[in-house]
Amino acid sequence: MADSNEGEFMLNEMMHRPVVKPELVEYMRTSQRRFPGGLGELENTANELGIPIIPHETAVFLDFIVGLFQPKNILEIGTAVGFSASLMATASPQAKVTTIDRYELMYSRAKANFEKLGLADRITQLEGDAADILPTLEQGKYDFLFMDSAKAKYIEFFPYCMDVLEVGGVLVVDDIFQGGTILEDVMDRPRRVRKIHRRLNMFLDLVQSDPTLKSTLLPLGDGIIMIQKMEEKDFKYILEDL
Repeated sequence: MADSNEGEFMLNEMMHRPVVKPELVEYMRTSQRRFPGGLGELENTANELGIPIIPHETAVFLDFIVGLFQPKNILEIGTAVGFSASLMATASPQAKVTTIDRYELMYSRAKANFEKLGLADRITQLEGDAADILPTLEQGKYDFLFMDSAKAKYIEFFPYCMDVLEVGGVLVVDDIFQGGTILEDVMDRPRRVRKIHRRLNMFLDLVQSDPTLKSTLLPLGDGIIMIQKMEEKDFKYILEDL
């Protein structure tokens, strides 16, 4: 989920700038099945309070794809209140989920939600910066990754994601279109978002052109890219250009 400051949530303005027709977004968010029980309650509560979780159409897709793949070891970067981690753990009942977030407030709220949903024994929380934690994780351990964190950090985290992802595994990355502004010239973007703009474009260019990866783009929420690791490759060289 999107990063937040202690004591308050930073709302993602791009969530309200759909990349497809607004009426289709509304249809996808309202017509698709709701999640039952505690998971549905968590989604509803987060939406009512304005807590930045993945929108419903993205959640339905994530539930579908995780349910189809049935991964055994899932890694998430960006826990927030634990909705997407809980969703993935529910969709793949045999999976162990590890989730990373740097904010203590997120950690404690997610912990309470995992306990409430009966998932605490299957979800491991790691508190800290993903840039510090990812290099310490076992290489090739995870078969499914979900990244929804600081957008400017995606390209920085990517080499380490590829290290811990097994060959054939899938990385799903959320919020990559920036409300459609990703296609604009960087100098036409406000100065405060130019770093995000540059790094997201670098990230997209890299993963879509590298022959060791397969990828596909989906206009759900603020955009998703799915990346499959086809063979081993060390991507840390890209860090030299950041």
